Amino acid sequence: MMRAALALARRSLGRTWPNPAVGCVIVRDGRIVAAGRTRDGGRPHAEADALASTLEPVVGATAYVTLEPCAHHGRTPPCADALVAAGVARVVSAMEDPDPRVKGQGHARLRAAGIAVEIGEGVTEATDINAGFLRRISDGRPLFHLKLATSLDGAIATAKGESKWITGPAARAAGQRLRATHDAVLVGINTIVLDDPELTCRLPGLSRYSPVRIVLDSHARLPLESKIVATASKNPVWLVCTQVDRDRELRLADKGIKVIRVNAAVDGRVDVVAAAKSLGVLGLTRVLIEGGGQVAAAFLKAGLIDRITHYRAGLVIGADSRSAVGPMELDRLGFAPRFSLVSVRTIDGDTVESWRRDT
Repeated sequence: MMRAALALARRSLGRTWPNPAVGCVIVRDGRIVAAGRTRDGGRPHAEADALASTLEPVVGATAYVTLEPCAHHGRTPPCADALVAAGVARVVSAMEDPDPRVKGQGHARLRAAGIAVEIGEGVTEATDINAGFLRRISDGRPLFHLKLATSLDGAIATAKGESKWITGPAARAAGQRLRATHDAVLVGINTIVLDDPELTCRLPGLSRYSPVRIVLDSHARLPLESKIVATASKNPVWLVCTQVDRDRELRLADKGIKVIRVNAAVDGRVDVVAAAKSLGVLGLTRVLIEGGGQVAAAFLKAGLIDRITHYRAGLVIGADSRSAVGPMELDRLGFAPRFSLVSVRTIDGDTVESWRRDT
């Protein structure tokens, strides 16, 4: 039953920020009588969604929830109170919610009402699902997931810039699905200038789940005729810069672009640590970084990359190619960020590796 709740939670990834993605299954007499998940935009919560879905009473039932029911009043009443009012007899919770507004208080309310509470079933997968939410609560920034699509020798383009396509259609479709599970996708201004991408989800049925599109652009030179600007009214675009004059900011705003100013790094580019904090304040929990090499290197050097998904094609481009990761300026291997391999699979001849940062 907890596996079913976890599966529901995964379906909400990329759609619930700033709230966590939660699943809830309510069981009585061995039957699932209600099921729900956190809905788009974070409301309603999973427990409320489940209770609203049932056509029969849940008195005496067991609720399986992937995160502690909330205990604070926001746009909706506390979920802990809703479960008490519904008359459930037992709550199995995968983990405690670290949000200071909850943090054990939801479980305490349930126990005070005479409801049996069990904690820990499915905690590993629940932690994985809400790694971004947990990162924002603990560090004030989103989880950053670096996506790479390269040749065997780590190239993303030839010396002349040809890059379409290194990986095959199936791997590219997998990348689109990965994009849909994140709150935002982030690139540098050079990627916009060179490739003019839309950064939306183009697979059938996924376009409405396109994430916020973020461009690191220190001097706010985002071309107003670019595809990303042309579609800003349909899918949000945030521009992170270090400086912008008032006239330029107004022109960007007129196109629907949200401008976020942060401090500059010593090289004059956007300070990615400051950018990460700003994105956390704005509520983002999961950000997919898709390019280019300078951006990838900056986030890696700052220790901000939590996960890497590497799509690798079976071709070799050579030393005169463009690398997926820019200069790191490392003097020793001991200074290099290290990651642990989580999984390897193949998609129509391309290899997909998933990595997590060593902690």
